Parts: sequence; structure tokens; C-alpha cells
Amino acid sequence: MNKKTGKTNNRILLHLNGIRKTYQDGILKVHALKDINLEAERGELISIMGPSGSGKSTLLHILGCLDHPTQGQYYFDGENTATFDDRQLTLTRNKRIGFVFQSFNLLHRETALENVSLPLMYAGESGIQSKAQEALEKVGLGARLNHRPGQLSGGEQQRVAIARAMVKKPDVILADEPTGNLDSQVGKNIMRVFQQMHEEGMTIILITHNPEVAQLGTRLLKLHDGQLEE
Repeated sequence: MNKKTGKTNNRILLHLNGIRKTYQDGILKVHALKDINLEAERGELISIMGPSGSGKSTLLHILGCLDHPTQGQYYFDGENTATFDDRQLTLTRNKRIGFVFQSFNLLHRETALENVSLPLMYAGESGIQSKAQEALEKVGLGARLNHRPGQLSGGEQQRVAIARAMVKKPDVILADEPTGNLDSQVGKNIMRVFQQMHEEGMTIILITHNPEVAQLGTRLLKLHDGQLEE
């Protein structure tokens, strides 16, 4: 049994317990998240759906150790993240969590191969080029290694971003509206990439407002006014 969580189920990777997040906006308090409880097992593909302003981005930031809850506990692989110092938080984000954003966030002067290599360089890993190439080949971009983002379509850029997220072999990938800037057919191609990753055992948390995308999850959660419903 883990002394910090009291849990014996080692399949639980992410555990949110009574999470609240409150922001101060002048004299007003904004309750972005209200008593969020969530357990995510290893290998799950969980879709979290909600309209703008429902708290999706706030929840993603807490799951990604980019922000702290105002109240409640967040356990990552059995460890209470409230006990992490800055170094532990950075290591968790850099090595154990992969991020995929709607805006791709690629470096436009770097090739696809160089963009995917960056996380490995920061982590000081060996065999960087071969690992980056393997990740790009997995998302179907083996022939586009030396192309810069401006030479790639929107769907190809998003696949580079997915390869960059998965190249570290993280415990979980957090995807924030990954098809939001893409047309429907390209979006379906991107979701097939996520499905393939899920079939290979990757844990994925997918934030979306698109019902069609959300249905691809093994579990669908709805976030409304800071409250989570299954």
C-alpha cells in the first residue's frame, strides 16, 4: 500500500481528490473548478468535453503540473504533487507528461526532426536522432523529416506535435483541443493517430468541445461550470 495515498491499485496513474481552483478577479472570486474527483488508469483514453469557460484548460494545467489547485490533492503515480519541489515538478513535466496543443507550438525555423528532438536534448538522452525519426515514422511523417513547419500542412504539423509529445515515452499525454484548428477529415486522421497510440498502451487525456472527437474515448466525462460528470 502506498503510504501517501492509501491506495493498493497500481493501475491508477492520475488521481484527483476534491480539487478546487479559485481565481481572484479584482474583488470577485472565480470558481474555475469545484470538487473534481477523477481516477485515470494506465492505458485509458479519457475524453473530457465541455464548452468554453467550463474549466477544461484549468483542469489540464493542474493535470500537467503547470498549476496548483487551491484545494484538494492531486496524486501522480501515487505521489502527492503538493509535496513536489520545483525540480520534481520540472522533471515530471519534462519526462513523464507529453503535451499536445491546438496551436501546435512548433519552432518554425527548425525541421520536423529537430522539433521532435528537442525534448530528448533537454532530457540529455542518447540516440536522439534515431528516436525522433522513429516517432515521426509512427505518425506517418517518415518522408517529411527535413521539412519545416511552413512546408507542412496543418494536419502534418499536428502530427509533428504528437510525435514530439510521444518521443519521450511519457506516462501520459495531455491533448488540448488537438483537432480544433483542423478541418473535419484531417481531424479524423489525427484521431486515428491517437487511437493507435491508445492501442499501444499509452494513457491519453483528451480535452475537446467536439462530440465526435469525444466519442473516441474509452470513457467520456463532461465538465460544466467547473463540475465533472461521467
